[in-house]
Amino acid sequence: MVRLDLGDVLLRRMQEKDIDAVKALIKEGCEGTENRLILYLLTRPLALLMLAILSSILRCVLHSFILALVIPVFIFIIYLKLTIPRSVGILGSSRPYWDYVGSSYHADTEPDLPNPHTGRAKLEKTRRRIKPKEKEKDKTNEREQVDEDELKERAKVAGEVWVADSDGEIMGCVARDGWSRDGVCRICRLVVQSWYRREGLGRLLVQGLESKTKQSGIRRVYAHVPFPSKVGEAFFRRLGYRLQGETAGTTEEEEEEDYEEPQKGWLGFPLTKVFVKDL
Repeated sequence: MVRLDLGDVLLRRMQEKDIDAVKALIKEGCEGTENRLILYLLTRPLALLMLAILSSILRCVLHSFILALVIPVFIFIIYLKLTIPRSVGILGSSRPYWDYVGSSYHADTEPDLPNPHTGRAKLEKTRRRIKPKEKEKDKTNEREQVDEDELKERAKVAGEVWVADSDGEIMGCVARDGWSRDGVCRICRLVVQSWYRREGLGRLLVQGLESKTKQSGIRRVYAHVPFPSKVGEAFFRRLGYRLQGETAGTTEEEEEEDYEEPQKGWLGFPLTKVFVKDL
């Protein structure tokens, strides 16, 4: 673990040059999540019943208890490995994949998220130090050839990815889905690089995004937490979120009106838990 000074962190929109780094960061964060999801799905009563039925059938055919037990489980794991990334994209997103190019469209013109740990003078100094690097990299990176009008349309529904940047290093990111209802937004992925965890960076990203959304008139934020994730649940509860369905001064009618459907996978099993915070 590296000691991190949150005052040196710049919270900005993901730009096109950041796409590969953000993809690698999300892939790193998904490694443990995918295995936990598979284990969770394998141990559901319905899944166990289906595996038991298949094993019984195979035992009559193969005349081997071990093979009849292992083959259904092996096929099930392979099936989930192939379908989970395709079916959920970024967990909690309304689309099967994340449009990174659309998310980065004109991101350099977007104001940064507020960082209460950084003074204005220090922030301006950080910006001046980083921007020349960005321009140099933009010259060397190949830009994806996409029609400008098409890119504008993609950007409207692509969602936003905000990154935590320190001296050009992407240390974490938070994704806001492009889906929207009046006064509501959805956080569908929060990832912090393993070296910088437990330093307050995740809290800084979420609170910065909350502050921005509140200024734009958002009154409620939903956060999709991969199921099962005790650490993720505890994290969002500390930030004032509650599990959807728990009462917190809201009427039953209001809760039903703004009900957020959790991400679902094989046989309708939930892949995420939905947490809610009223701003």
